[in-house]
Amino acid sequence: MANEKKPGRVKSALLNWLGVPIGLTSGTFWEEWFGQSTSGKSVTVDAALQLSTVWACVRLLSETVSTLPLKLYRRQPDGSRTVATDHPLYRVLCISPNAEMTPGRFMLMIVASLALRGNAFVEKKLIGSRIVALVPLLPQHMRVKRQSNGRLEYIYNENGTERPIPEKSLMHIRGFGLDGVCGIMPVKAGREVLGAAMSADEAAARVFAQGLQASGVLTNENGALKPEQREQLRQSLAAFAGSKNAGKLMVLEAGLKYQGITMNPEAAQMLETRAFQIEEICRWFRVPPFMVGHTDKQSSWASSVEGQNLQFLTNTLRPLLDNIEQEIIRCLIGEAEAETVYAEFSVEGLLRADLAARREWYASALQNGWMNRNTVARLENQPLIPGGDVYTVQSNLMPLDQLGQQRTDSEQARAALQNWLNTAPASNPPAAQAGD
Repeated sequence: MANEKKPGRVKSALLNWLGVPIGLTSGTFWEEWFGQSTSGKSVTVDAALQLSTVWACVRLLSETVSTLPLKLYRRQPDGSRTVATDHPLYRVLCISPNAEMTPGRFMLMIVASLALRGNAFVEKKLIGSRIVALVPLLPQHMRVKRQSNGRLEYIYNENGTERPIPEKSLMHIRGFGLDGVCGIMPVKAGREVLGAAMSADEAAARVFAQGLQASGVLTNENGALKPEQREQLRQSLAAFAGSKNAGKLMVLEAGLKYQGITMNPEAAQMLETRAFQIEEICRWFRVPPFMVGHTDKQSSWASSVEGQNLQFLTNTLRPLLDNIEQEIIRCLIGEAEAETVYAEFSVEGLLRADLAARREWYASALQNGWMNRNTVARLENQPLIPGGDVYTVQSNLMPLDQLGQQRTDSEQARAALQNWLNTAPASNPPAAQAGD
């Protein structure tokens, strides 16, 4: 790239370009700017977002995560937890990250950056050692490299001015990567797939933008047309070209005959190609195709809504949520409080359709004595109840340590009757016979 001729562009335009952080000598910048796929399409983040599948996948991931409440908890000595409303981080994580964003908008930008750029950067605004605000940064303007001392160096390009950001003042959330420094940029890694999808979309658009809607040929039984007649006919046919003129009645004269030619996009594998590209793009984002409106084929996912939500949570969202939660502990909470304070997304909203199954499971656990009520309360993020640590079974729900010691009402009544019969006074003895 260093030996290739660079086009003449003003520096201000380059600084506003949405891509890898700029530098006229930066090979990464020119690699993405001129990084064309085999199909001939230049694949950038802005170009990729024009694909409906990419747009739908990024929105699905970012908007779903942004609706999940993020709470800060403190572990209690008895194993339960309480919401740490008194912690300094509670306000910036759960109420207002900064003066311009709600927690939902803040998390939406974080997840969108991870989905498109493979990295998310959040700058910590400090007063002394106290975090008072969290400001998300544009990952395309950040440059990261490892220094000779082993520490990471972060340089952010802001309005054409580069400023270093100390590692301790930054939360760097990495997506999937191989070097441990930065996550891999999905748009760059999937350049061939996205470029092929762009070419297929363009080819499909050209089918409708050019040519007659009533595709066919005109034949003349009277021989060849003169040049001026051919030009006159071409101008006349222009009134029938384009999708807005579909269905108009065409008048033929001077021996002209029309013969229709049907162009079947499915026969030309146009529809199959575009449908396959939807599935290919969904693989890059780990999103099931049916969740972005692609339901042409039989899905191997669960048939019920709760089953689909559970698999989406387990296979797609859970790795993403765990990554964010762990970075919050590492970069915001710190090692000193990591044992007692932690952040966690509440995912119960995705499982609400499965409440009936959860209720039956808890009832079975309580009635058979392998869970107690406080265990269920912890799993449901509910406060503990007095006496809830006692294990009970279905037989009158008595404590396990009293099994065999208590009798039912009928057993107690039978035992009382038997005891009364055994202790009743003996009847009068028979009279003695004469002569005894």
